[in-house]
Amino acid sequence: MSSSNQAGPATTQAATPAARSGSWLTPGFVIACGCMIAMLAFGPRSSMGLFIKPLSETNGWGRDVFALSIALQNLLWGIGTPLAGALADRYGPALVLGISGVFYAAGLALMSMADSQLLLHLSAGLLIGIGLAGASFGIVIAGFSRIVPPEKRSWSMGIATAAGSLGQTLFAPMGQAFIAAYGWQTALVLFGATMLLIPVFAAAFAGAGGAKNAPVVTGADIGFAAMIRQAFRHRSYVLLVTGFFVCGFQLAFITTHLPPYLMGAGISPSLASWAMGLIGLFNVIGSYASGVLGGRMSKRYLLCANYTLRGVCTAIFILLPVTPVSVIVYAAAMGLLWLSTVPPTSGLVALMFGTRYLGMLYGFAFLSHQIGGFLGVWLGGVLFERTGSYDVVWWASVVLALASAAVNWPIAEKPAPSSLTAQQAKA
Repeated sequence: MSSSNQAGPATTQAATPAARSGSWLTPGFVIACGCMIAMLAFGPRSSMGLFIKPLSETNGWGRDVFALSIALQNLLWGIGTPLAGALADRYGPALVLGISGVFYAAGLALMSMADSQLLLHLSAGLLIGIGLAGASFGIVIAGFSRIVPPEKRSWSMGIATAAGSLGQTLFAPMGQAFIAAYGWQTALVLFGATMLLIPVFAAAFAGAGGAKNAPVVTGADIGFAAMIRQAFRHRSYVLLVTGFFVCGFQLAFITTHLPPYLMGAGISPSLASWAMGLIGLFNVIGSYASGVLGGRMSKRYLLCANYTLRGVCTAIFILLPVTPVSVIVYAAAMGLLWLSTVPPTSGLVALMFGTRYLGMLYGFAFLSHQIGGFLGVWLGGVLFERTGSYDVVWWASVVLALASAAVNWPIAEKPAPSSLTAQQAKA
């Protein structure tokens, strides 16, 4: 593989896993396994809203109890992602993905036994949050960035994100079918069993090693602490991280509270679950298209357009009566915009700082995303219990979407000057 001519941080290369082992472990096979991991990991997480009503009714809890557990899950997912990314950057993604898949499975199984608030917070919050931190598409994306050349990087990020969306499409209706046929406890156990496939697929990443031994690595090797300092001194990175907060606020709120919101408005549980599945289906299209477009046009413009359209679509949805047609149209529109922020966001991080520390630096951006998710889920539950309505959070989502579009507009779409300085100083 030839050296990259891309301006910015230095590029180091090594033989591909297939070249080193002489086996079928090709980059294409690794990408396929990574997509399976993204699909599996995002599936149950995106279906949590289906369990809020039966679990709460079984235990006599308000929605704020379940909402707090999912809010903690989002927060721990966010806090753990930079740490998991740093471990993947150093030791490779295989170990991180495999261990995290086991945590995820244990959390879902334990959640099925939750008969106290503490046990719910421990399972749905702590264990699943840790599992998601190391088994979600963020780690997969970082792994992909080290086995594909720069010109295909945005595409690979888009396909990983699209695979996660496919998980939502499959698991949301499947989860509702499991609940209807076997009850919510058994549905969670079945979900947990499927998460044990993650360590199996993670084995495909074993040949890639850490970032220093990966086929394609860009960026100065200046150490984790120094890179963190440089990143948070770079205005465009700070703006990107700030804007990603809004994505988390919106997605976590909708994932958790849209199904009960729709059922409260007279929509059947079946259509509510299919609405979540429809979001995932259309996000396969939106995420893949975002990855392709991110390699051809301005990534910050893609982000600005996404957040603006989210705000407009949500405002129209909450102003109109809730009907099956409005639900389907809104789910399809939000699906196109759902995770299509991820390829341009991760792509901008790679452009600014290279891929050497991409897992960690994208992890900090994702931490901002998950802090937003914590607030979106928690406020949704608390305000519903106090006011009997989700209206305040819906409108907050609209305002924040427009604010995020404004925040992303000034981002400088080029390598960070600090990274160039570090590269030159090391040369």
